[in-house]
Amino acid sequence: MDMAEANRIPALLPAGELIRDEPMSKHTSWRTGGRADRAYRPRDLTDLCRFLRALPAREPVYFVGLGSNLLVRDAGVRGTVVFTHGLLKQVELVRDNDGRVLVYAEAGVASPKVSRFAATHDLRGAEFLAGIPGTVGGALAMNAGCYGSQTWDVVEMVVTVARDGTVRRRVPSEYEIGYRHVTLRGARREVPGTREAAEQPSVHLATRAPRQVPPDEEFFAACWFRFVPGDGARARELITQFLRKRIATQPLEQPNAGSVFRNPANDYAARLIESCGLKGFAIGGAMVSPKHANFIVNTGHAAAADIERLIEYVQRTVLEKTGVALEREVRIVGEALPEGVR
Repeated sequence: MDMAEANRIPALLPAGELIRDEPMSKHTSWRTGGRADRAYRPRDLTDLCRFLRALPAREPVYFVGLGSNLLVRDAGVRGTVVFTHGLLKQVELVRDNDGRVLVYAEAGVASPKVSRFAATHDLRGAEFLAGIPGTVGGALAMNAGCYGSQTWDVVEMVVTVARDGTVRRRVPSEYEIGYRHVTLRGARREVPGTREAAEQPSVHLATRAPRQVPPDEEFFAACWFRFVPGDGARARELITQFLRKRIATQPLEQPNAGSVFRNPANDYAARLIESCGLKGFAIGGAMVSPKHANFIVNTGHAAAADIERLIEYVQRTVLEKTGVALEREVRIVGEALPEGVR
């Protein structure tokens, strides 16, 4: 987008807050990375739709919740970042046409909050969400899961907002859903590396037959979760157990982005990484956690480039020593600084 288009954005704004030159290190759990040209904090879903319609068509858009699965490169993000956490925050009980109780949650609601909300209302099946350190939007985008359950196991229906501000309701049967993977059926994927947006798990595909559309045209905005009536006290006990296990096994005392790599079929990424002697291995301020090998931590001064180089080093080493190609779970966006510049 050229400067003339960029300067038009404030005049077109609805009621939310536009921020220029926003440090993304404030919005990612790795606590590193460059700045976004523009960031927007929508007042609500209606405001978000108006904002998207007001943006110039060529403006790249990225959605960010808690930034717990995100690495922003050191030169930052060209385009507009939409923040959802604490903004798209509605969560409530609703009933469907059959009288079943559902939990409606917008994309910016933290997954653990949904877990606690369900338990408080004597619903079971949401306990695993307490172990997902992100928002509902991110959990939907990557089919996040833990403790034997995955997000889309309990999804009844979703709300999406397209890049042009169009709102749709979609059901799970419209998506291809797999391990840490969700795409709309029949939608086209771009060749990897041709667009940064194609790497975003929080960016999702939409189709309007017969036209095929790029993967940055539709975003998750809300969801209706389907849980079952049960013992809320027991649900709260399980949530407490899951959180204790998380604290005991994960390096929560240091900035990290959760599991860096997907688990290969019939194996664990952490086991493979540890078998290669990589626990504690560091590049710059980035280190493979001695506590959990599938976590990379910021020891206090890591650049995004340190983390990205360490990710690539782990992948190369594991492939050379075990023959297994680890797939990255975290998403990487933005532009790198020139070689030798920090």
